[in-house]
Amino acid sequence: MKSHILIAIRLTLIMIVLLVVVYPLVVAGIARFAPGEGKGETISVNGKVVGYANIGQAFTRDEYFQGRPSAVDYNAAGSAGSNKGPSNPDYLKTVQARIDTFLVHNPTVQKAQIPAELVTASGSGLDPDLSPEGASVQVARVANARHLPVAAVQSLLDKHTEGPLWGLFGPSTINVLKLNVALDALKTK
Repeated sequence: MKSHILIAIRLTLIMIVLLVVVYPLVVAGIARFAPGEGKGETISVNGKVVGYANIGQAFTRDEYFQGRPSAVDYNAAGSAGSNKGPSNPDYLKTVQARIDTFLVHNPTVQKAQIPAELVTASGSGLDPDLSPEGASVQVARVANARHLPVAAVQSLLDKHTEGPLWGLFGPSTINVLKLNVALDALKTK
């Protein structure tokens, strides 16, 4: 019995050192090779940081592409979903309000054309990306608000579409912040 307890204590101490000290140091070391050196990839305009590429932001003006709604108001410290299911009446009212708001700001779009991602929050509430379909449905509104040709805005959207990881894993995405920064740069040219 005593030998089993000593083995358990040694194994516990070894696992504490491995999982509490060694593993975090290895992960932090690997993160140094990632964009932003493990601190997150920041997006800067004229030397001023305007946001993080991996955290969604609220864009409410018509001249910007809008990302996914957030259940936590884009607060990275409180990352979470709403935990409300599709049968919850409060959730259905929230989604319907988002649909109504979207249709008011995008009068050329029919309700059936709205991708679900534009009216439902992601699991983290911080999703920085949209699908090409989620961005394409907003092109007419953005072009109209900026007095730009639809083709110019669509071309910019196409340039900012990132394919699946290694061409195999996941869907194509568009980072909303990067796209909106590029829109602002396009306007100043």
